[in-house]
Amino acid sequence: MTMPAVKYQKGDTVMGRWPGSSLYYEVKVVAFDTKSQLYTVIYKDGTELELKEQDIKSAAGFQARSRSRSRSRSPGRRRSRSRSPARTLRRSSSRTATAVTESAVPSRKDMKLRDVLEVKLTPLQETKAADNNSNNKHEKKEENNTANKVNESEKADTESEKNQNRYNLRRRKDDGEARPVETHPEQLEEKEAKLAAATSPAATLSSPLDFGGKLGAYFWLLFLPAWVLFLVRQVNLDDPSLANFPPPVPPLEAFWDAQALGFVILWILFQALLYILPVGKLSEGMPLRSGERLKYRTNGFFAIVVSAVVVVAAVHQGVDLTYIHSHFLQLAVATFLVSVLLSVYLYVRSRNAAPDQRALGGNSGNLMYDFFKGRELNPRINDFDLKFFCEMRPGLIGWCLINFALALAEMKLQGLKAPSYAMILVNVFQLLYVVDGLWNEEAILTTMDLMHDGFGFMLAFGDLVWVPFTYSLQAYYLVSHPNPLSYTALSVIVLLKFVGFYIFRKSNSEKNAFRRNPSDPKLSHLKTIPTATGKSLLVSGWWGVVRHPNYLGDLIMALAWSLPCGFSHLLPWYYMIYFIILLVHRDSRDMHNCRRKYGSAWDEYCRTVRYRIIPRVY
Repeated sequence: MTMPAVKYQKGDTVMGRWPGSSLYYEVKVVAFDTKSQLYTVIYKDGTELELKEQDIKSAAGFQARSRSRSRSRSPGRRRSRSRSPARTLRRSSSRTATAVTESAVPSRKDMKLRDVLEVKLTPLQETKAADNNSNNKHEKKEENNTANKVNESEKADTESEKNQNRYNLRRRKDDGEARPVETHPEQLEEKEAKLAAATSPAATLSSPLDFGGKLGAYFWLLFLPAWVLFLVRQVNLDDPSLANFPPPVPPLEAFWDAQALGFVILWILFQALLYILPVGKLSEGMPLRSGERLKYRTNGFFAIVVSAVVVVAAVHQGVDLTYIHSHFLQLAVATFLVSVLLSVYLYVRSRNAAPDQRALGGNSGNLMYDFFKGRELNPRINDFDLKFFCEMRPGLIGWCLINFALALAEMKLQGLKAPSYAMILVNVFQLLYVVDGLWNEEAILTTMDLMHDGFGFMLAFGDLVWVPFTYSLQAYYLVSHPNPLSYTALSVIVLLKFVGFYIFRKSNSEKNAFRRNPSDPKLSHLKTIPTATGKSLLVSGWWGVVRHPNYLGDLIMALAWSLPCGFSHLLPWYYMIYFIILLVHRDSRDMHNCRRKYGSAWDEYCRTVRYRIIPRVY
């Protein structure tokens, strides 16, 4: 059996369609994957993408077609624009590429798109302020703020190559006068996103499969629930050392308790009620591919305060919260069942989702992989955002409820009038972590989970089961394995916690502020590296020390959470070990994705910020 011939060979110079548009750019073929049938191509600015064969055309054919179209096009006709790898809203270090539009029979939609104002990047004339800053290796953020006015005369291409400075948007006309108009970056991003979606509404961009691909999805669907059950059973042993692995398997009836399921459903409904109350701020999310900005009710801090009041009142009325400790396994199984049912609902409803409402990474065509990764980006029931709700409410606040119940269980089993110092530290540290996240709830709108990942089993299980039932292992361990702490140890652990928390909060706040408004005067001191995508990479402040300062703060806090448990067993150190593996894996994914997305700009960034997580170590 002979394999089909590859149409384009490695090293060929061809014309590749920019995803989400009908514009083609000169690219070079780097490789061809026989399994995915995708070509890896590189643009002139260093950006690498994977394209299907139908998105690639021969250069010779396009040159002839372009000349034919240029003769037939009237000088005054305007063409539509779409975000390209060489056009940015802010300063870009890459050269402007020449785009040609694929010829097709014009439709009504095409005619409307051609009426859209086309823009072209041209460098602004040098000012004295720019001359003063020309010796800086990286631009300062404040330089980007002047990039939003229209030039009246077009510069030569040679000057554009020499002057890698600020860029502006220029109207494409013959030689007519163009009045300067002020534009806002956020509005331009929304318009470009809408135009890209309209240019190719049916196109669904593909992205590399994560977590081991299709076979990996089967593995994780089986492994993750089994691992949680193992941890719950292991920590319940009198001696939870690895020498007693595996823990004994209880009878099947021990996994189920109808009252536990009712408790879980009641808790989720209670949190949903707090979420829909008209209390708190309505925050805007980041622009979607369609250009739309969704609104979110960010009242998480209100929710945890009300939850705490209700729990304290319940305990005062005689409700025995130690039920959570004695039925920990049944509660975990009940929550797992809820996450599976939610995941099935999410997958079924995603079949009716429009292409621009689907996540890029969860539409592989494989049922189990898409079920695991999530197909729909922002599933909503009216204004109730299911993903945002599950990310921040029942699991996180439930984690604090479990910790509090385990502290009561320790007092009951150990005959104490108050929780031990170790239990108090674990409860306070983790409560501070959750309260901080809910107080700064708006920041989650700029995270990868909300912006890019679909909502499927991975996030549903992680939010509802993984977080509350594995992150509370330290508190569960201390119920039966008390660990006395000296005042010196207490002081060191508290200091370590607050150092980690300070790094974590300051770096995340800096990142969130920059993503939401790069033109903020408060960020004018930060240096950046421009990229061909229109975004800039921070190389000063916290993000100039290491590439992931928030990971560093997270690891220090994880260490402070585990130290109160001592060193008698490995199990309470599970979170620390798991987090190291998670963050190293996430860092490698970020490195791969950013190198493909930003090209040569990412290489320059890595040379500038050498260390990934720990300064001078890693």
